[in-house]
Amino acid sequence: MKSSIATVSISGTLETKLRAVADAGFGGVEIFENDLLSFPGSPRDVGQVVRDLGLQCTLFQPFRDLEGMPDGLRQRAFDRMERKFDVMAELGTDLVLLCSNCSPQALDDRARMLDDLHELGERAAKRQMRIGYEALAWGRHIHDHRDAWALVRDVDHPNIGLILDSFHSLSRRVPSTSIGDIKAEKLFFVQVADAPLLDMDYLSWSRHFRCMPGQGDFALAEWAEAIHRIGYEGWWSLEIFNDRFRAGSASGVAVDGYRSLQLMHDQVARRPRAPIAPAMPAPVAVSGVAFIEFAASHDEAAALGAMLHALGFTPAARHRRKDVTRWTQGDISLVINSEPEGFASSFDLVHGASVCAIGLRVTDVAGALARAEALGIQRFEQAVGPDELPLPGVRGVGGSLIHFIADGSEADLWAQEFPEVLTPEPAASLGLTRVDHIAQTMQYEEFLTWLLYYVALFDVAKTPQLEIADTLGLIQSQAVESPDKSLRLTLNGSQAAQTLSARFIQNYMGAGVQHIAFETADVFAAAEAAQVNGLAVLAISRNYYDDLEARYGLDPDLVERMAALNILYDRDGEAEYFQFYSRAFAKRVFFEVVERRGYGAYGATNAVIRLAAQARFRDDRAD
Repeated sequence: MKSSIATVSISGTLETKLRAVADAGFGGVEIFENDLLSFPGSPRDVGQVVRDLGLQCTLFQPFRDLEGMPDGLRQRAFDRMERKFDVMAELGTDLVLLCSNCSPQALDDRARMLDDLHELGERAAKRQMRIGYEALAWGRHIHDHRDAWALVRDVDHPNIGLILDSFHSLSRRVPSTSIGDIKAEKLFFVQVADAPLLDMDYLSWSRHFRCMPGQGDFALAEWAEAIHRIGYEGWWSLEIFNDRFRAGSASGVAVDGYRSLQLMHDQVARRPRAPIAPAMPAPVAVSGVAFIEFAASHDEAAALGAMLHALGFTPAARHRRKDVTRWTQGDISLVINSEPEGFASSFDLVHGASVCAIGLRVTDVAGALARAEALGIQRFEQAVGPDELPLPGVRGVGGSLIHFIADGSEADLWAQEFPEVLTPEPAASLGLTRVDHIAQTMQYEEFLTWLLYYVALFDVAKTPQLEIADTLGLIQSQAVESPDKSLRLTLNGSQAAQTLSARFIQNYMGAGVQHIAFETADVFAAAEAAQVNGLAVLAISRNYYDDLEARYGLDPDLVERMAALNILYDRDGEAEYFQFYSRAFAKRVFFEVVERRGYGAYGATNAVIRLAAQARFRDDRAD
């Protein structure tokens, strides 16, 4: 795949952008005119920088308002284009993007448009240049790629071709099957962008909400497959307009962009009767959470252990040579690592007691590592001691780790690594059976990066994006889920400085796991056991329960029981969801206990209640 990206997609100076593009692995770059205009050197200088970095200048863009202009403006448009040909020659590209006309003075005269495009083709031929014509979604008369193709086809000039842009086609819901009518040799260039499905004007939608493939809602795999099927072998180039990316790191956005194109083409390769072969192993199939590891100093480990004890966990075994303890309940394994050297110790020094690693059960460890490598995800390797098993993994959110554990190997892992069995006085069990979901919080600007990370690496699907009202601002939230729901991750980010999510990042010194939800078959028994064990539970306002009874028509006795135990409730049709929360440990991580009765979501309607309850304790050292 020939991969390119437009400089408008990335923040920083033009030199910074070009270096980030090259470092990320792209072979080409589109030069956006505004980036060139702000550059202190000549176009020739830019072209030299591009070549020195091993890149190809794939396109110069944009050129606006040419075809169909009235006589008084027509010649001026052609004169402008002649000057652009000069610039292109210095940049080292032969292709310019011509947007469909948006001028209110443009004439709705197809014959005039054909004449203009033909003359433009003649002028381009004399300069050994090519024109790529693109239908803007908000074009005055041409806003559908089918109409743009009809003009290109009918003008029938070797120097006039079509540019397809996924945003302009998919935002207008133009059927991707129509691409089959386009001749591959007349498709000069392909631009790619994803986007959330929004109900707003096309221009604003395009200028602020485009995103990388995999981060939005467009059917990009179907669209890209249709392009492959006509035999297109040219450049695939990202053109992204997004306020969040403009505020982010140039190198980070470029890496995301390259990864997103690999993902899109892998998705095409895995469609029925795919026109291309996969270039990497399949998305990683996860069958569950094998363990969650906490890094903690000795003092923090004692306090965290007391909290886990109150949640009904039992310290079951100790590592053969390290200061690491395994706590268990049901199918859940939590590991507290207080070893004074190594990754966990370094993680604790930066973040304090917190989740430093997650172990996931996977069907193919070698395939998981190979896919991660193909996507540019950094592998983690650590020295292995005598009689220790290697735990292959990759870097994750906030510098944490994700370990890949082969299905069926867990018993051997625990027996080999944790031979010292402990027999402490057990706490009252809460009947927790498995990890229901893990909530990670990150900077708002990182949100789409980590969404892409999970969607690209794992066999997961995205849930719809939500905005949750904190008492001090909005939090953006979205989940990714494996097909059997054995892996559920919720991602959260906020621009508001005082939301709980933002304060977590401040206290934690970065992104990471903010809460862990455990599943139980009987939430009431679990809450009663938590009371017996002395778990500090998040107190919920009585007003919530008064409203709950009226809103759902619940039995008053049931509501009173929930109120006594601080249990929250949600319903979706006949499906029900019960949940209660612990107070936060060291202002970093808290725990949730849930009972699902056919319910598939996360109780988002209760998030505002939970956030308000936590906000009441923001000055309390326990939270």
